[in-house]
Amino acid sequence: MAKNSPFPGFKTGGGWGKKLIVTAILLAIVVLIVRYPGDSGSWAKNLIGMGADAIDGLVAFFRAVGN
Repeated sequence: MAKNSPFPGFKTGGGWGKKLIVTAILLAIVVLIVRYPGDSGSWAKNLIGMGADAIDGLVAFFRAVGN
């Protein structure tokens, strides 16, 4: 039975190709973490820092717009 899409014309089911790509990416991430644990930690720390900087930038933007 097909899934009902909330938006007409859009497919909501994922094909085998999408699942294969997602599995390959997740496997690559796990291999990187296992082979390079120190580097993986610094990469994660940098990603968290970039996320925090992006949030700070959005807050500064909306404060400037509000003034």
